[in-house]
Amino acid sequence: MNKEGEIDRQLVQRVQRGENIAFDLLVSKYQRRLFRLVLRLVGDAAEAEDIVQETFIKAYRALPHFRGDSAFYTWLYRIGINTARHFLETRGRRIPALKDLGTEHAETSGDKASQSDGETPESALLARQIAETINQAMDELPQDLRIALALREFDGLSYGEIAQAMACPLGTVRSRIFRAREAIAEKLQPLLEPGIDKRR
Repeated sequence: MNKEGEIDRQLVQRVQRGENIAFDLLVSKYQRRLFRLVLRLVGDAAEAEDIVQETFIKAYRALPHFRGDSAFYTWLYRIGINTARHFLETRGRRIPALKDLGTEHAETSGDKASQSDGETPESALLARQIAETINQAMDELPQDLRIALALREFDGLSYGEIAQAMACPLGTVRSRIFRAREAIAEKLQPLLEPGIDKRR
């Protein structure tokens, strides 16, 4: 178990002994990460806040029975994913596209950085086309493939952690991520082939 996992384990044990302040520390540690994940799943910040709050309430109530078979945060992610799914199902909606893919870094880096990299109008257009193509490809993915890929690419979870968060076998996670990447690569192929759009 790594240092982070050990800290979480100690905090969980303190919560299980009745120290509520320890749960506040877990909330502080994971609130932003969980919010980003849920926001990608529901697409609305206000709804994501409600779901995150509900997730922490459910986690708090279930924590006395948490045995530590998985890392705390993968257990918490599973609760968050299930809560978001249930929220969307009760409203007759499906998980929306991950529209922020490829734009999060661009928004934070600012125009100055891209101009200083010697970006040409053509390369800026290609980058925009690639981001739009990825967004569209993500939108067309089945929900389970999209969630698995988001947990891997955006949140940096290992395959084992994703398997725990999604409550499925490791082989299934590998297959979902492979299929998701293949589908996106297929959509990107025309943009990345040499000689495409070389006209002025």
